[in-house]
Amino acid sequence: MAISCLWCCVGFRAKCLQALRSLEMTHIYLIRHGDSLDGLEDGKHRDLGLSSEGIRQSERLRDRLVSTGEIKPEVFISSPERRAHETAQILAPALGQPILLDADVEEWRSDDGSLSSEEFMGRWEQVPNSQRLFHHWVEGGESWVEFSARVQTALNRILREHSGKTILLLTHGGDIQVAFFYFFGFGLANFRRSSMVVNTTSITHWLQQEEEDRWILERFNDYQHLSST
Repeated sequence: MAISCLWCCVGFRAKCLQALRSLEMTHIYLIRHGDSLDGLEDGKHRDLGLSSEGIRQSERLRDRLVSTGEIKPEVFISSPERRAHETAQILAPALGQPILLDADVEEWRSDDGSLSSEEFMGRWEQVPNSQRLFHHWVEGGESWVEFSARVQTALNRILREHSGKTILLLTHGGDIQVAFFYFFGFGLANFRRSSMVVNTTSITHWLQQEEEDRWILERFNDYQHLSST
C-alpha cells in the first residue's frame, strides 16, 4: 500500500512538471564566476582573472552542464569583467550560445583600483554603519545603493527584452545578492539585518510562469559539481 501511494505521488509530480513545461516560462540562471586573483597591474589594483582553482571550478561546472543538459539557454549574457568573462568562455562550449557582454551586470564599482583591500576596509570602518550603503568610497565610484539600482534596472531590462526565454547570466556575488532585492522586493533594512554566501561557480535559478507577476526561486547557491569526486 505504501509503495502504491509513493508511486502515485511520484506520478502526480511528474505530471505537474510536464504541465509546467508546456507553459511559456521565463527562466533566469545566475552563475557566479570562478575563484579569481586580484593584484597590481600598471600601478592599479585590478581583477587579474581566474586563478588555477577558478579554472578548475569552471571546468567542473562545464562538465556538469554537458552531462546533465540542465541549462539550455537561449540567451547567454556575461559581465565583461575579466574573471566573469573567462568563466563564461570556459562554459560556452556546453551552452551553444554566443556570449553577450553587458557592463550593467558588473560587480559593485566601489573603487577605481587606487585602494588595496586593506585600505578600502580601513575607510569602511571609519564610516558609520548607517551611512555605508550611501557612501562614495572614491570620487566617481558607486555607492551601494547606486550599485543596487543599476543591477535591478539591468535585470528588469534583460527580463523584459527576453521574456519567455531561458537566460543565463554570468555575473558576480554582489549582483546575485541584489537579485533577491529585485525578485523578493527587499529593502535596505534586510541588507543590514542579514546576508548570504554565494559560492564561486554556483547556480541560482529564478522562474516565472506565463501571465504571472510572481517569481519563484527554484534553487540558490547550487555548487554540487565542486563537492563531487
